[in-house]
Amino acid sequence: MFLIMKRFSRNGGSLTCKNIICIPFSLCFDTGESQLQLNYYTQSCPKAEEIIKQQVINLYNKHGNTAVSWVRNLFHDCVVKSCDASLLLKSVKGMESEQASERSFGMRNFKYVDTIKEALENECPMTVSCADIVALSARDGIEMLGGPHIEMKTGRRDSKESYLTEVENLIPNHNDSISTVLSIFQSIGIDVEGTVALLGAHSVGRVHCINLVHRLYPTVDPTLNPEYAEYLKGRCPTPNPPPKAVLYARNDRETPMILDNNYYKNLLNNKGLLLVDQELASDPRTAPFVEKMAADNGYFHEQFSRAVTLLSENNPLTGDQGEIRKDCRYVNHM
Repeated sequence: MFLIMKRFSRNGGSLTCKNIICIPFSLCFDTGESQLQLNYYTQSCPKAEEIIKQQVINLYNKHGNTAVSWVRNLFHDCVVKSCDASLLLKSVKGMESEQASERSFGMRNFKYVDTIKEALENECPMTVSCADIVALSARDGIEMLGGPHIEMKTGRRDSKESYLTEVENLIPNHNDSISTVLSIFQSIGIDVEGTVALLGAHSVGRVHCINLVHRLYPTVDPTLNPEYAEYLKGRCPTPNPPPKAVLYARNDRETPMILDNNYYKNLLNNKGLLLVDQELASDPRTAPFVEKMAADNGYFHEQFSRAVTLLSENNPLTGDQGEIRKDCRYVNHM
């Protein structure tokens, strides 16, 4: 008979939990496994989650768009290899940042991650990972946007490397088909229903004109609602917008800063900004879920919560893997 026991050890100021297999009256040996867990910082930094939440609230009150940034950060970080804060690393000699990719176009507010990290370092030096900051700030940002409360596990550790070369393959671009998007999410364990729910984050998003003018010029995409197409042309008046100009249109004009099911209602009225948005409502694999989420905001929130949980737990570094970065922008030995 085997007994599974827990062993806790302190590593870099944080508490690590590992499974130990014990044979009665004999030896115990380490399975090498380490799991994410709820309230991971209870012993090592009891105020960690409270500090992150308060910082998210403070930043939201000063800069409301930070809440949307936190949600996008989670997606971009977790889809590429692991939820390991590799996204936050800056370019240094021998390593180029994931932020340099065209797929990261429009991402911002990274400097405010440093604000959150500084508050945590003042309380518990070298204890709370940047990866957990990405995850928990997304969780709290979702609530600030009127979304569901999500019970999120912690204990992630930070990557020591960036994965720029993999971003192109793993982050969908604005022209990708729904089949490509479904395949990417399936590869990290998120089913069709969960993918439809995650795309509901577009409810609070905006799209830069450079990524949608192909649906307006030289002729309007016939799948676009004509009235909506006129609105988009007003937002994007030229087929060749300056790449660095802040010209954009919102997915949801009615409740642009509320994470709700208006996104799906808009899709059913042919008001999807990107091709993948509109395909979501017409593809037979996804259309039934679009209709169900458009009809029931509670169901959307339930599935969104489930999908975000799966996303946030994609292949995390735990235990002795990676490190706890002192500065989220650089690995510790730099």
